Amino acid sequence: MAGERKVTDVGSIKEGSLIIFDEAACKVVSVDTSKPGKHGHAKYRIVAVGIIDGKKRDVVMSHQDVEVPIIGKKDAQVLTITGNKANVMDAASFETFDLEIPEELQGKVKEGSTIIYWEILEDKVMKQVKE
Repeated sequence: MAGERKVTDVGSIKEGSLIIFDEAACKVVSVDTSKPGKHGHAKYRIVAVGIIDGKKRDVVMSHQDVEVPIIGKKDAQVLTITGNKANVMDAASFETFDLEIPEELQGKVKEGSTIIYWEILEDKVMKQVKE
């Protein structure tokens, strides 16, 4: 599942879509389209923000395909917590690994609790504590 992606036409990208720029999964915040010229194709100006790094990316492209990340949503059990890191075990594969606890989840993540994490390209991100 890690690193999975699909290819789609740039014309199908809308605000809120996910797209891959510079090998980073990003959420599209705006798409501007120019009309095609006499000998050209429509141009697309896409502004997106990285899901992992929060970095803003601004790209202009024409008639081409773009890659879209496939996000795996998985459950894991929290084994231990050290600072802002949690050692977790995947509920399906029993693989153990460390995840950073996002600021909005600090204080909510407890040892023994179940969390939901996303696998995006080569990254794993904690997203939610399961009730």
